[in-house]
Amino acid sequence: MLPQRWMLLLGAAALAMAMAQNQPLLPEGSVTHVSDHVYAIQGWPNVGIIVGDRATLVVDTGMGPRNGATVVREVQKLAKGPKLYLTTTHFHPEHASGDSAFPPGAILIRPAVQQEEMEARGSEFLDLFRGRSAQFKELLQDVKLRKPDLTFDREVKLDLGGVTARLMWLGAAHTRGDELTFVEQDSVLFPGDIVETRLVPSMPNADSSVKGWLAILDKLEVMKPRLIVPDHGALGDGSLIAKERAFLSNLQTRSLELKRQGTSAEEAGKLLTAELKAKYPDWENMGPVANVVRRVYAESQ
Repeated sequence: MLPQRWMLLLGAAALAMAMAQNQPLLPEGSVTHVSDHVYAIQGWPNVGIIVGDRATLVVDTGMGPRNGATVVREVQKLAKGPKLYLTTTHFHPEHASGDSAFPPGAILIRPAVQQEEMEARGSEFLDLFRGRSAQFKELLQDVKLRKPDLTFDREVKLDLGGVTARLMWLGAAHTRGDELTFVEQDSVLFPGDIVETRLVPSMPNADSSVKGWLAILDKLEVMKPRLIVPDHGALGDGSLIAKERAFLSNLQTRSLELKRQGTSAEEAGKLLTAELKAKYPDWENMGPVANVVRRVYAESQ
């Protein structure tokens, strides 16, 4: 059972998230104190700040330099030590395109696979997002993608002074380069898009993997985090992992059943969108279901 303070925190976080949802400008002067060392700016996306005695780690930047500058201002209010690390959960613009606003001395670190993905598709996704709205175009107009100072293969630990952050690459799921961060002393997980609160898993293209996503969820379950700060959606506790897995496993099972019956991927997507909307009425935006079905069909060849 979570302490009462944490229950109140989660309730407040859900309210804040409802207000911030789908707003690409991160709020100024509004930071949630998640645990002893962890803070979050709740918006689109949620941005994490882990504060140690000697160094601070930021997880994600927001979309473009304007949002990145907002994050830097909040970090300056919280930091205890002079060293600043920055990491990104994946290469999509709302998570990684604000890095140029960070001071030159900030140490950018990410998985090598994510950096390969950034170099191969980063400019493509910037153009894609610029085309979505005038506001997105404005926020992304001055983006200059920064090279990381450090890359890693599977895992690296950062000693921030009194608190340790584990940065992990566990395989492909939402993207090929998804990164997860676990704050050991506080038992707080930053899972990127891999664990969210009542949001359908997003698998936008062939780089996404249903099998990989489920495998990562199995590994996270063993870690038993107490609190979770997802990239999108309200903050939650460790039970979000099992809920995410149950939804995705159900979707995978039903997709395979329909494929065995000879149903096309397109038709299965329509059927399961309606079916899951009825079964999970409190889950938002069933639009991604069709793409998950396509991935299940492709992976079962």
